[in-house]
Amino acid sequence: MSAFARLSAVLGRAAAPAVLALGLAASVTAVAGEGESFPAAGNDVRNNASLQRGARNFMNYCSGCHSAQYVRYNRVAADLHISDDVLRSNLIFNPDTKSADVIRSSLPTEDAKRWFGNAPPDLSLIARSRGTAYISAFLKSFYVDPSRPTGVNNLVLKGTAMPHVLASLQGVQTAEFTTEKGQMGDVEKFEKFVLTTPGSMTPAQYDEFVRDTVNFLDYIGEPAQVRRQDLGVWVILFLLVFAGFAYGMKKEYWKDVT
Repeated sequence: MSAFARLSAVLGRAAAPAVLALGLAASVTAVAGEGESFPAAGNDVRNNASLQRGARNFMNYCSGCHSAQYVRYNRVAADLHISDDVLRSNLIFNPDTKSADVIRSSLPTEDAKRWFGNAPPDLSLIARSRGTAYISAFLKSFYVDPSRPTGVNNLVLKGTAMPHVLASLQGVQTAEFTTEKGQMGDVEKFEKFVLTTPGSMTPAQYDEFVRDTVNFLDYIGEPAQVRRQDLGVWVILFLLVFAGFAYGMKKEYWKDVT
């Protein structure tokens, strides 16, 4: 049984065979549609089951090419309530890796540059720098483009060097465009995606897969964010109570001053 299947059994989710990293590889061009808004990812970093599935997805589909060097395996295990046995059996693939190590890619940088043109970036802070909506839209927007070296392009990140490694899950889709007249000449406008070859997941299942993966990337961007938010509520309450006492003292001190 593959590591992906074993962890799926432990965390309660149907699995597919592990493949290469999903990656948000650096593009040779600027972000397409930069400044545009994307549909909300719908993730929830308080949903521990989703985070566990996202950790499984990241380690099986992402970590082969991408690192997450600002978070350690044991921190992930502690926060997500993953036992040490599950961590070592299903999330740590290199026997020489210690649970206290940070998550590093197994892909040599020089090989990555030769194969993709760019070394796949570290994903520790991708959710903070790009936003969860951007990542979600990116993972759903690959389409067939024979002109690209990988055979695919991406509507969100035109000219991306990343192959569509999740095609076996999502399936293969084409993009339909219309041409409109503009002041600077003809402009291509995206119309819709057409799924030509179904994947192993239904669209709803793939949406959940992406949401869980995005959720994990959101978590590793700031592992303490839930604790920070919870603590913030108590800080605000304290300040409100303190403000009440301060106002009462002010009234007492100044009551005889006219």
